[in-house]
Amino acid sequence: MIRRKSHRAKIVVIGGGTGLPVVLRELHKQKAEVTAVVTVADDGGSSGVIRDYINVVPPGDIRNVLVALSDLPEKFKKIFQYRFDSTDQFFSGHAIGNLIIAALAEMDQDGIFNAVQELAEMMQVDGHVYPAANQALTLHAHFSDGTEMAGESEISQANKTIEKVWVTTEDGTKPRARQEVIDAIMEADQIVMGPGSLFTSILPNLMIENVGQAVCQTKAEVIYICNIMTQKGETERFSDAQHVEVLNRHLGQNFIDTVLVNTQPVPNDYLDRQKYDEYLYQVKYDFKALRAQGCKVISDDFLLLRDQGVFHDGQKVVTELMRLAGQKRF
Repeated sequence: MIRRKSHRAKIVVIGGGTGLPVVLRELHKQKAEVTAVVTVADDGGSSGVIRDYINVVPPGDIRNVLVALSDLPEKFKKIFQYRFDSTDQFFSGHAIGNLIIAALAEMDQDGIFNAVQELAEMMQVDGHVYPAANQALTLHAHFSDGTEMAGESEISQANKTIEKVWVTTEDGTKPRARQEVIDAIMEADQIVMGPGSLFTSILPNLMIENVGQAVCQTKAEVIYICNIMTQKGETERFSDAQHVEVLNRHLGQNFIDTVLVNTQPVPNDYLDRQKYDEYLYQVKYDFKALRAQGCKVISDDFLLLRDQGVFHDGQKVVTELMRLAGQKRF
């Protein structure tokens, strides 16, 4: 059963990739009323294979979000997350949860949205998990050299400077989010974007016209959690202010209210650059340029070093989010 408690802070988290569940797990622990709006433009890995074969919304990000907000015992969540190894040739690389989501989407002729709501109830999700659109979207990019490319994984591997991204549907209609997504954004106390890939995890959601409009019109505080490291093929040598400038430019106005920036240095030679080959340098700080865009800047030690990788400390980030949400409400 999905529980709704109106006295809790209403927080909408928009994004995709591995950064989204980090924030959601800690918000879940804090009993916030969470709505996750999840990208449907992924075309890599198991999600991409399933999308190509049975033409459903890529399930991987949705699967991870469902688990992050689930109240099921850990053993059941581990089953849902289990990924077959390479010796299982037919199922190799697929997570059980991806297959379940794909099956439910195929059973429901109205698209992925209703299927995810049914699964959220089965998984005892505390909150809401909303696909950003009810059908799979294709991400497009225009590069600084004048060329264009389609496909999230191809764009991120092109090693070109991205100037603009947008999304399309397979049937050529204008992408639209369900009304539930728009209502959640408009009724929220706080909108959180990130951490996550700027062009391929966050912007695909905002490029859905009614989602972008709602984020600009909402009275909620709009918060961007800036990435700690720059990303190959997307944000090479970007400062924190350049991340925000890209977001503002895509929506045509300065809509970010607050930016969370990690200021703790990443130790030299800590990062395993073979394992985490998409990360390049630590994001540079430009607080003056952030404030020039109308942003309040919150800088602190949000760094978590683990397994020779660089991550956001979800607990520290959410402590700050809850503090800001309390200020907004009271």
